[in-house]
Amino acid sequence: MPIEGHDVLRRAIAGQWRHVTAGSVLAAGHQAGEALVPVVIGLVIDEAISSGDAGTLVRWIAVLALVFAGLSLSYRFGSRAAERASEQAAHGLRVQLTERVLAPRGGAETGRLPGELVSVATQDARRVGAVAVALTAGISALTGLVVGGVVLLRVSVPLGLLILLGIPPLLLLAHLLGKPLERRSGAEQERAAHASGVAADLVAGLRVLKGIGAEAAAVARYRRTSRESLAATVRAARAQAWHDGGMLTLTGVFIAAVALVGGRLAAQGDVSVGELVTAVGLAQFLLTPLSVLSWANGEFAQGRASATRIASVLAAPPAVIGGTDAPPQPVRGRIRLSGVRHGALRGLTLDAAPGELLGVVTADPAVAASLLRVLGRAADPEAGTAELDGVPLTALDPAEIRRAVVVAEHDADLFEGSLIGNVTAAAAPGAAGPALAAAAADEVAEALPYGTATVLTERGRSLSGGQRQRVALARALATGAPVLVLHDPTTAVDAATEARIAAGIREVRDGKTTIMVTTSPALLAVTDRVMFLDGGSPVEEGTHTGLVHGNEAYRATVLA
Repeated sequence: MPIEGHDVLRRAIAGQWRHVTAGSVLAAGHQAGEALVPVVIGLVIDEAISSGDAGTLVRWIAVLALVFAGLSLSYRFGSRAAERASEQAAHGLRVQLTERVLAPRGGAETGRLPGELVSVATQDARRVGAVAVALTAGISALTGLVVGGVVLLRVSVPLGLLILLGIPPLLLLAHLLGKPLERRSGAEQERAAHASGVAADLVAGLRVLKGIGAEAAAVARYRRTSRESLAATVRAARAQAWHDGGMLTLTGVFIAAVALVGGRLAAQGDVSVGELVTAVGLAQFLLTPLSVLSWANGEFAQGRASATRIASVLAAPPAVIGGTDAPPQPVRGRIRLSGVRHGALRGLTLDAAPGELLGVVTADPAVAASLLRVLGRAADPEAGTAELDGVPLTALDPAEIRRAVVVAEHDADLFEGSLIGNVTAAAAPGAAGPALAAAAADEVAEALPYGTATVLTERGRSLSGGQRQRVALARALATGAPVLVLHDPTTAVDAATEARIAAGIREVRDGKTTIMVTTSPALLAVTDRVMFLDGGSPVEEGTHTGLVHGNEAYRATVLA
């Protein structure tokens, strides 16, 4: 069943029903107390001041003090419960979104920049969580209006009926006023999220942009995106202004009507002095719950728009479907692709024997990317089959596949934390040390102030490009996976270090299947066999030395 925005909103609130209920009851108590204040003051006037009875005055002042104490405590603890519900609901949504984005079957990231997903998980989750506060505030405001109406009904039937019968159409008009705000708020969040995603994308690729001299194009792209976001924000702000102005006008007309009717009744002598004070006080009090209802309506409109965006991520179709089995144990590591068509791959047939170190060479980055997606089951082939130990990958659970087949992409990121923590995050027992040496990451540790305990900044930006590559490679090697797929793991290191890494990979991966998608002569020189692809189709295979001497296109690809 597809997830809709109202489902997200309902579940977020229902999941915090205890706190929402407690907050609503206490907040309602606060508003009821606020409504009783002018009532008690009116009674003080009628029963104590008019008669001059000091004892009665003291008693009613004590009652007034108790009312103030009750409404103060209700507000304090009601607000605490509502805020707790809001924060926990937002946190729950962030956890759901994170689980969906990290789900082995993928799909949530399709068509979305990372910054957009971050915006949904932060800003939109916060707005949906805020609906819990708006709900408790709305219930308390309605309670205040009802209590005020009932009291006025006892003072004067026309005044009470005016309020009680005027609330439903007022709420309906408020809902209609919130519709444009809901639409434009959704567009605002969408454009803001897109701008955030573009900004994060540009910052992440800043070095590359400077290297190719594309700063001007990047600035122009962000300026265009930023202006679109600004225009959406202005439209949302205009809708917010119309909403607030419309609600202010409605509440003003409503209060004016109450005041006019109350004044006429007082002029005719239908109410006493104390009752007149009560009516005037309640008329002034009604401004607060009506303002709260206006604010709550705006929060609901924005919350509904954000819930729709969250639902679009949670309900995103998976990138791969089917497959629940685990690979046969133990995993031998035979990888076979037969006539695979996907993306840039055009009928690729590939066979990596268990324990083989296979090199795959292609001049087209799209071919390499498509091959990695198929091997890691980030996508299923459009045609043909991909197998692990004779079992089609489509029959296997993606999470189980990735325990057996680790795909280390070229642009792998490091995490904030210690260097050794990055390597041991998914390491097999005792594999971290040999992996550090094989990837020449031990030299990186020696150059750092605290060695392997040195804390890295976000994405490892405190390291150079070559240092990051070596630590990322060590992390991949430390997994000890039966099948390891490496994509250009040494493009940012010098020739001497690259030769040492090639020998280290050969040693550490001895007896385990390794596929290196690369054009590095140093890495290809240690492979058992090399397959040369052109346009996603196999052209020739053999040893690296044989292909260098016998295939001009291969020679141009790896030696250029």
